[in-house]
Amino acid sequence: MEDLIKKAHILVEAFPYIEKFRGKIIVIKYGGRALLSEDAKNNILKDIAFMSLVGIKPVIVHGGGYRITELIAQSGGVSKFIEGKRVTDKKTMHMVYKVLKDMNENLVNEIKSFRGDAQCVDPKIDKNVSVKQESKSLGYVGVVSKVKPDNILKLIEEEIIPVIMPVGLDKDGELYNINADDMASEIAVSLNAEKLVLLTDVKGILRDKSDEESLISSLNVSEVDELVRIEVISSGMIPKVKSCLRALDKGVKKTHILDGRVPHVILLEVFTEEGVGTEIVK
Repeated sequence: MEDLIKKAHILVEAFPYIEKFRGKIIVIKYGGRALLSEDAKNNILKDIAFMSLVGIKPVIVHGGGYRITELIAQSGGVSKFIEGKRVTDKKTMHMVYKVLKDMNENLVNEIKSFRGDAQCVDPKIDKNVSVKQESKSLGYVGVVSKVKPDNILKLIEEEIIPVIMPVGLDKDGELYNINADDMASEIAVSLNAEKLVLLTDVKGILRDKSDEESLISSLNVSEVDELVRIEVISSGMIPKVKSCLRALDKGVKKTHILDGRVPHVILLEVFTEEGVGTEIVK
């Protein structure tokens, strides 16, 4: 009986948040090491399917860097990076697209197995993400110049979860790889999303990287520059925070950096008072 009462309390606590976010769009960037654990992946996708079933509008943008690196190594190649971004020639771009396409189809099928409805959004086919080359030294790596959200919004209206690949086309129709955090930020802006959630493999932003109890649970944009200066925000966390700042600057209400390894981390952040991870707000 006590277990049943606890479950009832959980549902009661979640109800006002379900009511608050019902009909609202939440963009979730799913990637990194969160993709490597089957348990973590299942928890994340169950959370997303649940959100959809209770009337919230999740949108997934997924990465796939680790599997791309594996495929390149298996083919005898060596991955090269400049400031954390993959140098991508034509051959590498074909491998990037193959990995992302396979991952996208797998995510769609798994969401459906959890009673959610999902569909692939492939910007190579849909031609809804325009890019320009980031730099010649990176090759086929692009930055988003425009998102046409009509087909994504149509899926959302039909209660289908869009699962979006981080690629886009330039003015000549060439396919480019896009950093998934940046892609998620631009998608969130184009959809006027309520929240942007970036899943990663750390607890959030820590004041002391050796102490997980030093988590910064809430961060105002005005504090970011100082935390970068003193290297509280450093390395791979910097581009994630920049993606959050861009989204906030262009109208997204709230952004979150969460540890995708934590069971049901998205539900904990969205449906409880305490939340988890780090939220960044204006």
